[in-house]
Amino acid sequence: MRVLVTGGAGFIGAHYTRGLLNGEYPGSEGAEVTVLDKLTYAGNLANLPVGHPRLRFVHGDITDRELLERELPGHDAVVHFAAESHVDRSITGASAFVETNIVGTQCLADVCVSAGVSPFVYVSTDEVYGSIPHGAWDESCPLAPNSPYAASKAGGELMARAYWRTHGLDVRITRCSNNYGPYQHVEKLIPLFVTHLLSGRPVPLYGDGGNVREWMHVRDHCAAVHLVTVAGKAGDVYNIGGDTALSNREVTERIIRLCDADWSQVRYVPDRRGHDRRYALDASRIREELGFVPRIGFDEGLAEVVRWYRDNPAWWKPLENAPASG
Repeated sequence: MRVLVTGGAGFIGAHYTRGLLNGEYPGSEGAEVTVLDKLTYAGNLANLPVGHPRLRFVHGDITDRELLERELPGHDAVVHFAAESHVDRSITGASAFVETNIVGTQCLADVCVSAGVSPFVYVSTDEVYGSIPHGAWDESCPLAPNSPYAASKAGGELMARAYWRTHGLDVRITRCSNNYGPYQHVEKLIPLFVTHLLSGRPVPLYGDGGNVREWMHVRDHCAAVHLVTVAGKAGDVYNIGGDTALSNREVTERIIRLCDADWSQVRYVPDRRGHDRRYALDASRIREELGFVPRIGFDEGLAEVVRWYRDNPAWWKPLENAPASG
């Protein structure tokens, strides 16, 4: 099996790549992986087992058609993680999100058609649904994104879907809840708060801290993505939801305990513009049709993450000046 992973030097893409190379997913034994990554601020070769005999790294942009035409042929699947992904950055500079997340997806899908490469797995986010006051979204719910980031991911989804309907490309879409785990860039809530507390710095909590998110360990997410890659259906969308829904304040309380800190280190900051209040996914489809079950509980996974950042300051110290999140 030869898999091309876009954005494979980023947080989630690198976890997926390592899982493939380690044979962690059924049917992935002996997989050969090509990672295509632009190496923006969020891409890091230190996330990858560089030098692995079944890993090939290509430094490039998914909007570079000539590069794609050269690298795509001969692969058995494309798993598309490459994206601008930070909401705060999309609010202050949306054009990069449109270019990568929509134009890049169109270019990638177009070359997949011409090269005869499929399936094409588009890794999306629950943020495309907007905000939900109660209940949970299933895959038939309308898209109502509220940030430029979420809108660009929804646009990429629609572009990929169009290539399925128009060109017959085997497109499969996943929408996951918030991820956490080792190697996550410190602009995101959990690593930002953990590294600040480990460094004795205060943590910035948006608004009243009542925004609710579901959390899933990155290893569970990657296992689900691979399941969709090998067993999903063309044209289908799969919600990948965690079992743990917590407010940002509740997550902060857990991190404080694990870091041996106290609430005096929390600083409430003005809320993000357009900040979605609550996300919730109905993940029945992937569980009933493909048999996916998350295996890592949030408290167990969070404790592991705190240990990892405590033990690996050389990885995250250079990233400490990332913008505030929460």
